[in-house]
Amino acid sequence: MTAKTNRLAQETSPYLLQHAHNPVDWHPWGKEAFERAKKEDKPIFLSVGYSACHWCHVMERECFEDEGIATLMNDLFVCVKVDREERPDVDEIYMKSVQLLTRSGGWPMSVWLTPDGEPFFGGTYFPPRDAHGRPGFPRVCQEMGRIWKEERPRALAAAQELTAKIREISVPDAARPEGELPAGLPEDAAAQLLKRFDDEQGGFGGAPKFPHPMDLALLLRVVARKGDEKAKHAALFTLQKMAAGGMYDQVGGGFHRYSTDERWLVPHFEKMLYDNALLASTYLDAWLLTGDGEHARTVREILDYVLREMTAPGGGFYSTQDADSEGEEGKFFVWTTAELEEVLGADLAAWVGPWFGASPSGNFEHRANVLSRPWTVEDFAKVRSMQPEDLRAGLEVARRKLFEAREKRVKPARDDKILADWNGLMIGAFARAGFHLGEARYVEAARKAVAFARANLWRDGRLLRSTKDGTAKHAGNLSDYAFLADGVLDLYEAGFDPADLAFARDLARAAVTNFWDEKEGGFFTTAHDAELLISRSKEAYDGATPSGPSVVVGVLARLAELLGDDELRAKAERTLALYRPLLMQQPLAVSRMLAAVAFLQSGPREIVIATPTVEAAAGLLDVLRAGFDRDRVVLVRTDANGAALEKIAPTVELKGPVGGKAAAYVCRHGACQLPITDPAKLAELLSKKE
Repeated sequence: MTAKTNRLAQETSPYLLQHAHNPVDWHPWGKEAFERAKKEDKPIFLSVGYSACHWCHVMERECFEDEGIATLMNDLFVCVKVDREERPDVDEIYMKSVQLLTRSGGWPMSVWLTPDGEPFFGGTYFPPRDAHGRPGFPRVCQEMGRIWKEERPRALAAAQELTAKIREISVPDAARPEGELPAGLPEDAAAQLLKRFDDEQGGFGGAPKFPHPMDLALLLRVVARKGDEKAKHAALFTLQKMAAGGMYDQVGGGFHRYSTDERWLVPHFEKMLYDNALLASTYLDAWLLTGDGEHARTVREILDYVLREMTAPGGGFYSTQDADSEGEEGKFFVWTTAELEEVLGADLAAWVGPWFGASPSGNFEHRANVLSRPWTVEDFAKVRSMQPEDLRAGLEVARRKLFEAREKRVKPARDDKILADWNGLMIGAFARAGFHLGEARYVEAARKAVAFARANLWRDGRLLRSTKDGTAKHAGNLSDYAFLADGVLDLYEAGFDPADLAFARDLARAAVTNFWDEKEGGFFTTAHDAELLISRSKEAYDGATPSGPSVVVGVLARLAELLGDDELRAKAERTLALYRPLLMQQPLAVSRMLAAVAFLQSGPREIVIATPTVEAAAGLLDVLRAGFDRDRVVLVRTDANGAALEKIAPTVELKGPVGGKAAAYVCRHGACQLPITDPAKLAELLSKKE
């Protein structure tokens, strides 16, 4: 360490490297920091954030770059900086402490710990001086230092109480009631969600508005199962409003993190890989249900954005794109009317500006505009006395010009680490979209990402979480195994390579080996041999991403059907039994787990297509492409892959083409109907819900 850098200069995380030149004597999370804290008898100051976090940047500029504040921190504490995306296990534990203390949470997260890692005080962003009802960071530091020196029993008692509470809420109660989950639980949860529906702007609740893709996916699943018109309207109206709002990048595609208002207009401008993966898949479901081309267009624009901006040369997907550029939030994305006129010319800008809701006064800072689509093509064409086809053509020209001009701006920073779980989500989105939209390039993108993960993160039957610049690190958590396995299963059902099915099986088996609780059932979020933290969680609540337990249940259920594996099915059902009280009392906290409930309760169909070649089954596969059915699994046996597939999925044995033609075997509960070679008859059979 030199006078100009601290220990974070040796890390690979872009977030940690952003702090490598702070005057704060930062440590990365690890033994060295805790041993030093014990030796010097100091508390730990733990700061957690991520590279795309706007307020993390603000606190760094205001506090961590300030020489005086840094000196105070270095004198009083051993300071530790954590990238929450690299260490979600650390983030989860200490976020619970902040939520218990303040009844809210967020990043940057600021927590004071004993040298044993137990938290005794915490919060989120602190300003450099007292302001807006928040105590200044220096004053908080001085008070924490004083309490540690003068009132240590008080700090230790608070730490013990908080730690005990964290341990209590991190695992479900083992004394759970027995019995089957009631039929209709997903539909009941959807009914609860609809009570919060904003029928004017879409979404659920007021500002700030988050996209809640797991909830929307649940509504669409209920629509497909039961034809619920209220659920259909709520889901489709919300998706339409989000895609038309400023939270969606109208020029370059892709969704920003959330809307600061109730209208989806002004976003928090960071773009996260996981949001775009989950939303792409949800818009795909909406297109499959409705055939509305606008939803398909949104899917393509999201995925094309990811291919353009968020894909590594080796095929993996980067993590985030920042909210800020040139020190200003949103600067890359917003436009003044003068800028629109400069790029488009006066004539085109005269109507393109109003189409995008732009005005001279602006709707953002400094008279700038966040572009949105407050009109339908038909309504705007009438107002402007234009033909709809002329309007669409002009808009394509305008978007292209705006995109080319925007590309010359200073781009927001990109966090180019590659995470196993987030990649799993995006692999699934690309694979499903590629199959259903008939876009081979999307399936190929998913295939390259899986190959990247296998080459860089899969080591001796274990998964590493993160890689950057050729360095892979951090033991994988449950979410890494579960999300990646889920995405690889989607890839198998898009490309039908038995090697993908085998890899998904291996990931699931590794999850069982390393995370399964033999005593109480269910899965821990960290492996049995992982670093011992103050608590070991079985957290099932969905957050911005679905929980590891929710996704792994779905993976086990799908694999049980694909492989005919009763042991995997039993583990899925035992995990659901563990969370039965949560599913019954707070079902919307675990929307993704409800998808697994729906899958298992439906008696999922297993569809085996036996064909000389994949190409020979094109008609049958087109039937599967056209339908929205998340309660099925698909196996494709060809003359070339039959022997390999039988070793993985014995259920395909004795299923072959009929008269040299591709044949579909539709099975349920181990009983199969007569093989079908006519696509029309297959479509008729699959249209029957029961």
